[in-house]
Amino acid sequence: MARLSFIAAILFAVLALASTNAFAPQPSFKTAAPASATELSVKIKVSVGDGEPIESALRRFKREVNKSGHMMELRHRRQFENSQDKVKRKKKEAGMRRKYERMARKRMQRV
Repeated sequence: MARLSFIAAILFAVLALASTNAFAPQPSFKTAAPASATELSVKIKVSVGDGEPIESALRRFKREVNKSGHMMELRHRRQFENSQDKVKRKKKEAGMRRKYERMARKRMQRV
């Protein structure tokens, strides 16, 4: 009888441990989750040299972020933009880009 109660106690302990882990979150072995429409993959790295002031590294980081265009994209995603407005914005940006390229070519010819 004592042996039977001992086995029942062990079985009860094992079941209690198993039931507490039953609702624990399981690790997911998925690869990268698909990016949603509001996510941007930011892969900007700035290496800071020995003895380099943090201000200059921060300035270089800001310059890289501006060059990558992430901040502009986030600014446009702040509010909903329908397709017609997006086309208008893209045309305007293309015109500005052409204007700056023209100005840069003229500047290079003068030098």
